[in-house]
Amino acid sequence: MSDPILHFHGAAGSVTGSCFLLEFGKARILVDCGMFQGSKTEKELNYRPFPFEPSSIDCVLLTHAHIDHSGLLPKLAKNGFSGPIFATPATIDLCSIMLQDSGHIQESEVEQLNRRNRWRSREPVEAIYTADDARRLMPQFRGVDYGQWQAATEGVRFRFWNSGHLLGAASIELETAGEQDRRRILFSGDIGPQTKLLERPPEAPADVDYLVCESTYGDRERDEYTTQARRLRLQEIVAKAYQSNGVLLIPSFAVERTQEVLTDLIALMDQGTLARCPVVIDSPLASRATNVFKKHARSAINGEAFIRGLNAPNVGFTESAEQSKALDFVTGFHIIIAASGMCEAGRIRHRLRNWLWRPECTVLIVGFQAAGTLGRVLQEGASVVRIQGDEIKVRATIAVLDAYSGHADASELQEWVTQRRPIHKGLFLVHGEEPARHAMAARLKQLVPVAITFPCLDAGYRLTDTFAEPIVPPAYPRLQPEEAGHADWHNEYQNLLLDMSDRLSRAADRKHRDVILRRLRRALEAGTDSERNRRNENAVN
Repeated sequence: MSDPILHFHGAAGSVTGSCFLLEFGKARILVDCGMFQGSKTEKELNYRPFPFEPSSIDCVLLTHAHIDHSGLLPKLAKNGFSGPIFATPATIDLCSIMLQDSGHIQESEVEQLNRRNRWRSREPVEAIYTADDARRLMPQFRGVDYGQWQAATEGVRFRFWNSGHLLGAASIELETAGEQDRRRILFSGDIGPQTKLLERPPEAPADVDYLVCESTYGDRERDEYTTQARRLRLQEIVAKAYQSNGVLLIPSFAVERTQEVLTDLIALMDQGTLARCPVVIDSPLASRATNVFKKHARSAINGEAFIRGLNAPNVGFTESAEQSKALDFVTGFHIIIAASGMCEAGRIRHRLRNWLWRPECTVLIVGFQAAGTLGRVLQEGASVVRIQGDEIKVRATIAVLDAYSGHADASELQEWVTQRRPIHKGLFLVHGEEPARHAMAARLKQLVPVAITFPCLDAGYRLTDTFAEPIVPPAYPRLQPEEAGHADWHNEYQNLLLDMSDRLSRAADRKHRDVILRRLRRALEAGTDSERNRRNENAVN
């Protein structure tokens, strides 16, 4: 049997789009099939064909339900994949609601885009997939419990280990057959921190040949937070945000982060350390996810506290668009938790559009914000942003509380990796931006005496008996390495528009505004001439 070949078709130099293809003999196994998020350049990859033939995939092994790991599964099936998708039972429960919600978002966003395209005489765009596509996918899921060996295909078996990241999340231990040429490969999935409200600490086996490890927080250390310390910090932020007609907006991932924040808020109110106020979950997905968490509450380490928070009399959920819009008329201080966590979609964008310009608003960031997202722009201190085409001055207070992260920080990742020793042949660092990958490699190079590799998008490696051997890269990569995990020209263009508007509004009079506009036109004309000359030179050569 030939050596396995591993291809990195996502989460390579960035934190989204997780997708790894393992070839072993005739077997073709996909680990995750996630959606790209972040900059528009990366998100455009979701609309392109897969870099492999979907119908050739034998099965998918899914680490967890987050959309950056599962979000392109309906597209995969729509394009010809008909095999099983192996996941933990809790992950299947979450995917049953999250993938349909994602399909609904695709349909809604494309409908709005096509309306604008008609005005601009542009061609219509088709949704990546629909909610019906997601529903049709669900019979392909197969539940596998933690610790249970399961055949993936002939000659390949796997088992799931609790990764501590999310309800049902798993690391995947994979083993190819053969006495002399057996390979043990461990895919970390997303690793949770040592202390998490609803999840147990991560577990995984030691003594592997190859480790494929996430590095999201490879360059960051978080403050150590006990449950008491985390709630105290949350109490301070809420108290500071309190204004008689104000709001605390919490952009939050609908699955688990919302449930964690809600549990802590109600615990503080029950203790009397926070004044009781309305807490509204403005996300249909979060409402449905909460029901999944209720189903699995007995397995959660703080399940009873979660149920108490859920049943509190001041907690409400919005389902319809009309109920959500009615929140604009709520008076008195209140707290709204809304998706999406990176402010890229969902009802949080309407909430931000309505409140960011008001000083009586506080926005609390409680999760990782990928480069190029509105959440990252706000976190980095933007004074003006654009939402749904409108320019909005940011007068709200932006606060950050990193205690709810679902990812291990640098020290926790280092500890998790060293506990996997011996790692015999190679370590791949994925699911991290470049600074995070380099920082994590610097930590590990003395502790793990094997080659540490930073795969780029669509790179492939032959997993030999001694080391990972690169194979010939694709002639036309979907993304250049420098484009992954970074803000792109779309972000720069939006910043330029905001800067232009600000400069023009501050100009003393019409004469000064005319001078600014003339200079801009000259710069554009010079750029056009330069591009025309470059094309002419290329044509001659």
